[in-house]
Amino acid sequence: MKSAWSRILAVLIKELIQMRRDRLTFAMMLGIPVIQLVLFGYAINTDPKHLPTAVHIEEQSPLVRRFVEALEQSHYFTFVRNTTDPEEGQTLLARGDVSFVIHVPAGFARQLVRGEHPAILIEADASDPLASGTALAQAPAILDRALRDTLTGPLAYLAPKTPSVELIIHRRYNPEGISQYNIVPGLLGVILTMTMVLITSIAMTREVERGTMENLLAMPTRPLEVMLGKIAPYILIGIIQTAIILVAAQWLFRVPFIGQSWVLASGVATFIIANLALGFLFSTLARSQMQAMQMTFFFFLPSILLSGFMFPFRGMPQWAQFLGEALPLTHFLRIIRGVMLKGADFLSLGLEYTAIGVFILLVGTLAIQRYRTTLD
Repeated sequence: MKSAWSRILAVLIKELIQMRRDRLTFAMMLGIPVIQLVLFGYAINTDPKHLPTAVHIEEQSPLVRRFVEALEQSHYFTFVRNTTDPEEGQTLLARGDVSFVIHVPAGFARQLVRGEHPAILIEADASDPLASGTALAQAPAILDRALRDTLTGPLAYLAPKTPSVELIIHRRYNPEGISQYNIVPGLLGVILTMTMVLITSIAMTREVERGTMENLLAMPTRPLEVMLGKIAPYILIGIIQTAIILVAAQWLFRVPFIGQSWVLASGVATFIIANLALGFLFSTLARSQMQAMQMTFFFFLPSILLSGFMFPFRGMPQWAQFLGEALPLTHFLRIIRGVMLKGADFLSLGLEYTAIGVFILLVGTLAIQRYRTTLD
């Protein structure tokens, strides 16, 4: 019995030594729970507030100002733009610069005093129903409280039990609030992130584990040429995955496709290259396929949580949004949802393409530098 315990202790010591040597795995075991705790505890918020809002006010009166103040004091709406043209509000919604556009018509106060039930229009970007749903649900109650607080004294007779103002809500891009319209296009980005990064990072580490890395290093090729040769076959795989998901989105889930195909194709191609470049970088850092898988998962977890795929992006705190802006998935989700649901053009999505392009440049440069180190 004593000898059995000594053998067990010997194996235990051996595993502890191995764990100490494999610092990456040890860091993953400690880091991933911490990241999950921080992200789920602080960054994830299903009740987003301070949503950017534009207002188009055709009348400046105390009643109108009181209503606007009440909306902002609710903390659901944050006014970032005063528009002078209704078309400007449409453009802001389509680009995703604002979540709501509020229209107050001329003669609002006069119609209210006459008891004519004037209307206020709220146009909402409903491409993500979860992001705008709570604010829209609270808007009637906010308006009712603002009117009851304002219509006092001689105007008290205008504050009946039923609302004296009609609130019209237009849910743009997804009027019925169908969650598949938001989730299914986003799944394309999630699947491409997971598969492209993983298979590329494993491809290089597999060369090391099989002992064929020496043959690759002996080839008269430059680092950039090796990188392009390694990732090129997987571009075709990404295209096939994209085709399958888009066909399923059209035929199974009836997701609308309003925009131009070439705009979406350019976004998919750019995004695939970004993930392949990242996978190549991971392959130069990992010593085994297991480490490559661990690094992929370490990147995949923040991507899926901070990109706006599962939870509203604007519901996260500023530091989480800052981190999310550095992820290519965040910008690709805006591209694919903008093209499919809003009919966004290339120019309106220019910032998203630029962000992914900068990511490719930075990650690709690091990957090439790391590969040169391997050659040395």
